[in-house]
Order: sequence, then C-alpha cells, then structure tokens
Amino acid sequence: MNHLNLIHIIFRPFSIVLLLFIAPVLSLQSFAQGGDVPRTSSGKPDLNGIWEFPYVPDMARSNNRNQFGPGELPFTAAGKLNFDNYNATDGDYTGACLPFGHVRSMNSPNPVQFFQTDTAFAYLFEVNTWHHSFKIGGEDTTDRIPATWYGNSHGVWDGDTLVVSTSNYNGKTRLDTVGHPHSHAITVTERFTLQDADSINYEITIDDPIYYSEPFSNQRTFRRMQGGFGLLEYSCNENNKGFWENRITLPDYDNWHTYDE
Repeated sequence: MNHLNLIHIIFRPFSIVLLLFIAPVLSLQSFAQGGDVPRTSSGKPDLNGIWEFPYVPDMARSNNRNQFGPGELPFTAAGKLNFDNYNATDGDYTGACLPFGHVRSMNSPNPVQFFQTDTAFAYLFEVNTWHHSFKIGGEDTTDRIPATWYGNSHGVWDGDTLVVSTSNYNGKTRLDTVGHPHSHAITVTERFTLQDADSINYEITIDDPIYYSEPFSNQRTFRRMQGGFGLLEYSCNENNKGFWENRITLPDYDNWHTYDE
C-alpha cells in the first residue's frame, strides 16, 4: 500500500464527519441570508420607505436589466383595435393633469413612498402627490366602493410576499405611456417580495378579459432610495392658455373604448 492510499484511508472518515458538520451549517447560513430582511414588530417584511423603480413606458418590453415584459401582448380584437387607434396627440389624459391611474403611476419614472402597518398599506406617489391606500387582511370590501381612477385594493400576505389585488377601476386611464388600454373589468395583482433591506422584487399581473385574451405579467426590481431629497414637490399645470391655443387636447372619453358596455 502506497502512502497516498494510506492517507486516504486515514482521513476519509474525518472528511465524512466534517462534511456532515458543514452541510447543516451551510443550509442554516443560506436560510439566514434568505430571511435577512427588515421586519415589523409583528414579524412581517417591512416595506416602509421611499423606493425608486425603472421607467416602464411599454409593459410588453424587457430591458434585460431590471424590467422584464412578456413580449407581444395577447390582445383581443377590441384591444388590438383600441391600441392601433390610440394617438397621444389626439388627447392624452395626463396632458390635461388628470390622474395617471394605478398601473401607469407604477410605470412612471418617479419614486413612491410606502406606508405599512399590520392592517393597512398606502402608496404615496411623487407624481402629483397622488395616494392610494387599502386594508391588509380582514374582509375584502373593494366591490362596495365606487369605481375610481386607481381602483380599489385589498392586501394579504402569502408567506413573506405582500399580494395586492385591485379592481373596480373607472376605465379612464391607460397602462403605460405607449397607450396599452384597459377596461373597467381589469383586475391587477401585485406581488411585493423584499429580497434584502434595499431591494424589492415586484411582479404585476394584468387580467382584463375585454382587451386581453389571457393575463400577462411584468417583473422589475425596486431599489430603496439612497440619499437624495426624498419625494419632491410635483405640480402639473394644464395652463388654460394651452387649451385656448389647442396645444393641449382633452381626451375624447366618448370614444375612449372599443367595446360596447
């Protein structure tokens, strides 16, 4: 027997014992890293703070960095007709300082501040300082509230992921800057998963049976604002002179949709 074989025989049992000791330690370390996120006093991931996110002018596209769309959207005939006929110069509602709406606000390049308690959550958008608030847990009463620009939301926890379901929109907004449409029948599902102290994995799913033949999703990463001034003052002034001179055109809500209600 040569020296190498002798060394192998002597140290093999030690190696096995060492591996048996190290393996659980590595597993515990991985688990600890996966759970290493700030938490509230009740143990839920703490999403409070000011967050920056990528500008998403087109939900269909991916930028291969921190925003991933589905590619070609699954339009119905009504959805394809509406999108093909859309021209922002004919009267985009944001130019008239009307509310961006829920999804388009989340697709804007402006930051948002989240306020979270055990029973409530709120978005404070820098854009025109609009806000959107809703309950976490308890009875879902969104269908009892009148339809709004931002819809009516309800939140629940799925493990460490906050799931926000929103419906009951007024149908007067669009999903993004390029003008992808949505109807009043849309349901939006958002999933917020805190990856670490400074990043959120965000997934939004659009389910609108009038304009899209099946649901589609978009994923992106939110980053906690580091330094900076926080949310800045934002003012949208439609300027009545702009209306007189026809530089600003009001949206044609009489012909906004391409389906019969």
